[in-house]
Amino acid sequence: MTEVQRILDAIFAISSDLELPAVLQRIVEVACDQTGARYGAVGVLAASAEGGIRLSEFVSEGIDATTARRIGHPPRGLGILGHLIRDPRPLRLDDLGKHPDSVGFPPGHPAMRSFLGVPMRIRNEVFGNLYLTEKHGGPFTAADETVAVALASAAGVAIENARLHEHVQELAVLHDRERIARDLHDTVIQRIFATALGLQALSRVVGDVSVADKVQAAVDDLDATIREIRGVIFELNSGERGLAGCRARVLALVAEMAPALGFEPRVSFDGPVDTIVGAELADHLLAALRELLSNVIRHAGSTAVEIRVQAGLEVILTVEDDGIGMRGARGSGLGLANLLERARELGGDFTLDAERSQGVRAEWSVPREAPRSG
Repeated sequence: MTEVQRILDAIFAISSDLELPAVLQRIVEVACDQTGARYGAVGVLAASAEGGIRLSEFVSEGIDATTARRIGHPPRGLGILGHLIRDPRPLRLDDLGKHPDSVGFPPGHPAMRSFLGVPMRIRNEVFGNLYLTEKHGGPFTAADETVAVALASAAGVAIENARLHEHVQELAVLHDRERIARDLHDTVIQRIFATALGLQALSRVVGDVSVADKVQAAVDDLDATIREIRGVIFELNSGERGLAGCRARVLALVAEMAPALGFEPRVSFDGPVDTIVGAELADHLLAALRELLSNVIRHAGSTAVEIRVQAGLEVILTVEDDGIGMRGARGSGLGLANLLERARELGGDFTLDAERSQGVRAEWSVPREAPRSG
């Protein structure tokens, strides 16, 4: 096989994947195979919080999982790797330990001497670097460098294709969300609504009071189902817009606190929550919900919690548990006092019904157009 054919085959192998993680792994595998390197890696570059450039992702070949765990964290872009970040030109070394920028290896790291590094560019911007070490049979050659540079060029195209593929997939997901929301609104809700109307008409002609009550209960359940489906539609639409809406933030907080509660709370939404509750008001609501759930964890001994967020003329958060209750606890405790203070600063109120036979019902409410606190 000629050198040109070998490079073309390698480039074809790199271009055969469309998922970015698979593309990066394939680049390393092919580069090691074509140059005879025992170890290889791709380091993806990103801006650091301090304003510099660092390695944000490190995909390696040749080091097993046990050795990787023993080494610890992946390279951050120091030493020779940092040199290649600062000076993105091909670098070939017979003994990387003799380079002035070498900083050695962490404990447990395999020995490495020969080194070949080349930058990978996408439209003249450096995306990352390809690193190869420990060539079988001696140091890397000029021919190896030629192959690595060619692979790095092909890798840039493959990476850009993978990114485009990811973008197309995201667009497809957004299209599916829009279609599902439309189908829920136009078909599912209308069928449930028609069924509810039929049952409601039936309840008026049924002579048996107990049967009529059961039919009406079924109507109420269907109405609640319609409200929940509308909530799902709002959530799908906010996801389509790429927003982290109040609804998604509430569900994320509940999922976060579920392990401490020991069960999954039931959450329901009523009204266009994501439309009415903006980011600032959502921050206040989330803080109130966190405090109320923390209170349940500390005091209630509950086995179930119901959370409801209503958005209309008022935004109302209700948290109800089935625990042992808190007799005489209205307004007691710093957390509950803070809830009342936070609600009143926003022109609202907080009530805690702890004098029930079982459990506690807390309600935190503020006006729809809450004024900013001083």
